[in-house]
Amino acid sequence: MQEHEIQNSIRLHISEQSLGTIFRANVGEAWTGQRVERFPDGSIRIYQPRRFTTGLPPGFSDLFGWRSQTVTAEMIGQRVAIFAGIEVKSVTGRVRPAQQQFLNALRCAGGFSGVARSPADAELILRGL
Repeated sequence: MQEHEIQNSIRLHISEQSLGTIFRANVGEAWTGQRVERFPDGSIRIYQPRRFTTGLPPGFSDLFGWRSQTVTAEMIGQRVAIFAGIEVKSVTGRVRPAQQQFLNALRCAGGFSGVARSPADAELILRGL
């Protein structure tokens, strides 16, 4: 199964099980320039081109959101939203160093984070197991 298929199955599972609120992180890159010339065959020419990237910083998790929890009595019983980051990988997918650094930082700050290769993995992450 490809990563985007795993992501979709995780998002569906989290929703069905009421485990939290999760979004897909969108990033991309493109070219822009001073002027764009369009040709009848659909091609373009960009004058003074420059590459730009959009979205989130390197290493940010594929899926992110929160899981609400009721805090303990010493915190007056209020509910809090705990940030969650899930890095989705296929069975053979490898975590890049920047991705692992993000997951570690999030966990150290008290959030839920981890690598999920299946909806069951994502559920364990969001349950803090």
